Amino acid sequence: MSDEKTTKSTLLLVDGSSYLYRAFFAGGESMSVTLPDGTEQKTGATRIMINMMNKLLKEYPSAYAACVFDAKGPTFRDEIYPAYKEQRSPMPDDLRSQIAPIHEVVKLMGWPVLDVPGVEADDVIGTLAVAAAAQGMEVIVSSGDKDLAQLVNEHITIIDTMSGKRRDLAGVLEEFGVPASLMVDYQILVGDQVDNVPGVHKVGPKTAVKWLTEFGSLQAIVDNAANMKGAVGENLRQALDWLPTGRQLLTIKTDCDLNGWVPDMPSLESIRMGEPQTEPLRAFYETYGFKGLAKAVGGGDAAPAAPKAPKGAKTAKAGPPGLFDGPEVAAAVPTEGYDTVLTWAAFDTWLERVQAAELVAVDTETTSLDEMMAQIVGISFSVKPGEAAYIPLAHAGPDAPEQLPLDEVLAKLKHWLENPAHLKLGQHVKYDRHVFANHGIEVQGYAHDTMLQSYVLEVHKPHGLSSLAERHLGRSGIAYEDLCGKGAHQIPFAQVDVAKAAEYSCEDSDQTLDVHLALWPQLLADDKLRFIYELEIASSETLYRIERNGVLIDAPTLAKQSHEIGQRIHALEQEAYEIAGQPFNLGSPKQLGEIFFDKLGMPVVKKTATGARSTDEEVLEKLAEDYPLPAKLLEHRSLSKLKGTYTDKLAQLANPRTGRVHTHYAQAVAVTGRLSSNDPNLQNIPIRTAEGRRVREAFVAPAGSLIVSADYSQIELRIMAHISGDEALLRAFLAGEDVHRATAAEVFGVAVEQVSADQRRSAKVINFGLIYGMGAFGLAKSLGIDNTAAKNYITRYFERFAGVKKYMDDTRAMAREKGYVETVFGRRLQLPGIQDQKGAKLAGLERAAINAPMQGTAADLIKLSMVAVQKALDEQKRATKMIMQVHDELVFEVPEGEVDWVRTEVPRLMAGVAELKVPLLAEVGMGPNWDKAH
Repeated sequence: MSDEKTTKSTLLLVDGSSYLYRAFFAGGESMSVTLPDGTEQKTGATRIMINMMNKLLKEYPSAYAACVFDAKGPTFRDEIYPAYKEQRSPMPDDLRSQIAPIHEVVKLMGWPVLDVPGVEADDVIGTLAVAAAAQGMEVIVSSGDKDLAQLVNEHITIIDTMSGKRRDLAGVLEEFGVPASLMVDYQILVGDQVDNVPGVHKVGPKTAVKWLTEFGSLQAIVDNAANMKGAVGENLRQALDWLPTGRQLLTIKTDCDLNGWVPDMPSLESIRMGEPQTEPLRAFYETYGFKGLAKAVGGGDAAPAAPKAPKGAKTAKAGPPGLFDGPEVAAAVPTEGYDTVLTWAAFDTWLERVQAAELVAVDTETTSLDEMMAQIVGISFSVKPGEAAYIPLAHAGPDAPEQLPLDEVLAKLKHWLENPAHLKLGQHVKYDRHVFANHGIEVQGYAHDTMLQSYVLEVHKPHGLSSLAERHLGRSGIAYEDLCGKGAHQIPFAQVDVAKAAEYSCEDSDQTLDVHLALWPQLLADDKLRFIYELEIASSETLYRIERNGVLIDAPTLAKQSHEIGQRIHALEQEAYEIAGQPFNLGSPKQLGEIFFDKLGMPVVKKTATGARSTDEEVLEKLAEDYPLPAKLLEHRSLSKLKGTYTDKLAQLANPRTGRVHTHYAQAVAVTGRLSSNDPNLQNIPIRTAEGRRVREAFVAPAGSLIVSADYSQIELRIMAHISGDEALLRAFLAGEDVHRATAAEVFGVAVEQVSADQRRSAKVINFGLIYGMGAFGLAKSLGIDNTAAKNYITRYFERFAGVKKYMDDTRAMAREKGYVETVFGRRLQLPGIQDQKGAKLAGLERAAINAPMQGTAADLIKLSMVAVQKALDEQKRATKMIMQVHDELVFEVPEGEVDWVRTEVPRLMAGVAELKVPLLAEVGMGPNWDKAH
């Protein structure tokens, strides 16, 4: 919607009263500033409101707009019904004091502001929306108020930017079960508890939807009231005299007299969006302590050409980010609010501020990106936007000032850091946990992580702090490379000039707090997304423990395997030379092509983009069906990768102090919620080959302990049964049957006891293949059958498992409509661009849409299990350690005395983290190493 034509034909209306309440209760009640006259002024709701307005206009740029507030005093509804809204709690004083500043700053930002005496904000919005729609304009109303759904038509859409909810014609029908044209009738029946408007006694949403679906309107329901049976019919008859009053109270007026407020109605020219008033806006921001916003404001109202940015400086558009064309200016950093702590007096002042703050952003500067090895160079804190401090602790160099002793500073911070009552915030807090742990401090009280907030809200976008600040705040800051350089010329952070380091680190803490204020209200507004976020926060803490524990590696076993694999690789080379009749470079596509196609006469399977004959892995696999040389090369490649990635390197990656490998689990990478393991990658060990499985023999338990593996059984099929509600799948799982055997019986039309091993294997391929969106071609290839047979198998499968087919069809439609799908627990799995795709690309995205809820729900379940098991281990003070999470499996190092407890309790805990339509089942194995535990 960013092109000129679209913005000119769109009216953007903001329910300002809804916005300011949500800003206040989303965390805006705590921030304050001392004004020039000495009075203390709360500012949190104001700050969050500014973020919300900037973000909205960035997403929906519009030539015409208004922010509408409720005015003081009664309205016509109070005259009709004196009890109207009487049970509402009075506005909190801390919010009331912010109304005038909010009105002021919204106007300064360029928004027309309306608060019409005697007319509620909803009625002003309704009048403007209907007038604009009548002129053919598109109307976007931003509000969380469900009452406005009655305005929705083909030109008017209600959006809730905090929850991501979109109430267009389809959205209203899906959410409420009735079309927008019947929303007034629906509201009259159910009433409005918030506004103290009664409906029909004991009639809730389900009954209202049932009646309106059956009769078509409230009037038709009234006409049939005499025939309504039971208590609900009697309640309806008793309410008949009230219903006309209910209609007056609940119907949004769309013909209010706004002359004097919008004097040129209905042309709407007086609510054309204006330019921000730069200098007054900057002054406002400075007065209210919003130093970061003040610095981000562009040049003066009638300024000449803006000064050129310094060479290499990052730039930002003048005015709110991404909204107005204008000269580029250097994005400034609010350095006057940043302190560098070099004395104990300054330290004590900031420690007092940190201890008194309700939430503090913390950031560490370190010697390494390896969290197990990193040492602290400096620490920064931010207690409110625009205000931060950096404590340099290990900067070196001839110009480095005298710094406070690192050990003494950490000793003074230790109580605050380890106190869970002191809430903390960070960007990728798991890393900082490790850094502090390297210095003997176990940080408690990490309440928020902006990286994870972004991951839950906008999984398909980058989650780095610089991206978040630019996207949500319009702020661009100092890059690490600007301070330290790149590549071979990069210097350690300890050698960075302290003044520059302070600016950089304070900015990180400051931006982290600012980003949190922008994202947290959106999570608060959606219960499902908030649940997923809280799960991610809890998972982060558990993953920190797993990473810290690490897994013990048997280096001699790996060395032996490397030697044996090396001998086999050498033998394969000799065998390949013999088949080819000459030595050659097994890694050269050119030489392979000459030997395959020119010398040995193999058929060309496909060509590369440049027209060369391809010898990639897919070609090798096809040719290996008929020729021995490609088979040798495939085995050679597999073993070389195994040796280079695992048997040679695992021992080298072990921590020299612990003898353990400490992998890093990345949370904010996979769009499905799955974890990603790296340095080393423990999730990609190729266990389908004997040599690959043997690698797990090197993951061992110390003397007196065992390795225990707890793995969810057929988890994605169980999730499919739950989501689809397919009767045949549910029946098989509830009866405890072998689901692959049961599927084979259905597909091949035989009794369960007559299913052969080959039929069961085929059914297993079908079960898992269809979950992953496999078509007839893929199934044919997997089973070694022709396409016609594969199509017949799929047809029979969907005939027997109609619920699965319906789930797939419904999911495709929902994905195309909404642009995302969800897990059972509400994790949102974005599919950007699906509405615009066709053909093969659309089919690929639809396959992803079908599979993502299964993979995502499985990811949610294993995270719930991790958290539940770690909680039990802590509460019971067990010595058992969780040491790995691999796909649907948890791996433990268990003292022999706790084996019976783990064997019983871990599967019970894993099975009990959620209640699905089919039972969850976790199976346990154990042994001296990871391989034997399977």
